[in-house]
Amino acid sequence: MNKKIGRIFKGDKVVWMVFFFLCMISVVEVFSASSHLTYKSHNYIGPIVYHSGMIIVGLVVAVVTLNIPCRYFKLMTPFLMLVSALTLVGVLIFGQSINGANRVISLFGLTFQPSEIAKGTIVLATAQILSAMQRENGADGQAFKWIMWITVPACVLIGLENLSTAALLFLVVIVMMFIGHVPGRQLGRLVGGITAVGLVGVMMVLLVGQEPVSQEPANVAKTEKVAKSSGKSKGVLHRMGTWKGRILKFTRPEVPPGEYDLDKDAQEAHANIAIVSSGIVGKGPGKSVERDFLSQAFSDFIYAIVIEELGIVGAMFVVMLYVILLYRAARISSRCENNFPAFLVMGLALLLVVQATFNMMVAVGIVPVTGQPLPLISKGGTSTIINCAYVGAILSVSRSAKMKDDKAQKKLSV
Repeated sequence: MNKKIGRIFKGDKVVWMVFFFLCMISVVEVFSASSHLTYKSHNYIGPIVYHSGMIIVGLVVAVVTLNIPCRYFKLMTPFLMLVSALTLVGVLIFGQSINGANRVISLFGLTFQPSEIAKGTIVLATAQILSAMQRENGADGQAFKWIMWITVPACVLIGLENLSTAALLFLVVIVMMFIGHVPGRQLGRLVGGITAVGLVGVMMVLLVGQEPVSQEPANVAKTEKVAKSSGKSKGVLHRMGTWKGRILKFTRPEVPPGEYDLDKDAQEAHANIAIVSSGIVGKGPGKSVERDFLSQAFSDFIYAIVIEELGIVGAMFVVMLYVILLYRAARISSRCENNFPAFLVMGLALLLVVQATFNMMVAVGIVPVTGQPLPLISKGGTSTIINCAYVGAILSVSRSAKMKDDKAQKKLSV
């Protein structure tokens, strides 16, 4: 029996344990945080059955992916780039609008986010370029140009509707280039250029953007309903108003508790209340109070619910799971004989950990509010399955790296 289980769950055992714990926390916390969904659907068990189904599908995808030899990932790159390009353009034209942004495409009754596919594709292409253009003293100078030719158009298309996703993806690519020994001169110019463009962009948003009139939960729900039914957005830069509102809200002076508007700033306020009221061990699983007031408690703000129910201990445990995942990815990368799997496993791990870090920073109020879910914990469809595929690819690389280690040990023993 143990051998049969071992043949299914192959690869790095620590990564499997991290994946298992994240999925278990997800099932418990999404079930607890879905009170808003159960109220709307009048189905108490429906949301968690759907989410559990997505996790099971994701588990199957992870198992299938880990059985794909790493060399075949290279062959998938051109096809995935074509699919990513077509879907990223398509979502801007005929995508369905969620929270005021065209982010999903409906196909044969199923919806998916093209940005989720594009993120993995860019990491895959970047790993392939870095590995193909490695020299004795680091990456060839041309590698930077090829990576930019692929990354910049994708990030622009993603950023029109989801700026935070584009920014996080670009950050991951920069870190991958740093790991791949791209010349520091090129990286320095890139960081300087991004800083300048960012400052100009913030000024443009503050000058041109029109701040939303109201952020009350009732109005937000109504807006989401209208947006989903219409499936259209207002102009290419229609998100400027949202960006301006978030910047102004984040940079304004701290408001005294007695003057705080719980209706206007509902998400931040109730997330803060959830965190402050948690204590060391929390209120216990399923005993959250603020889940009934947070409109995205099961997604963008699920970390606040984790803190409320599991306390500081639970919050630190979740953080450690992502830290361990990144550490194990680094260990796997260090055992790889070839550059491509090493860069790939680090890129995919960075995708998950960087997004998780940003989500947790939003929940505790360190950075402005964005629409980033907590990987492998937040409720999701496409994102859950794609993230499981990333884990499967990491496990696939760990399998080949482990086999090489075993061969090396046998040679030493002989």
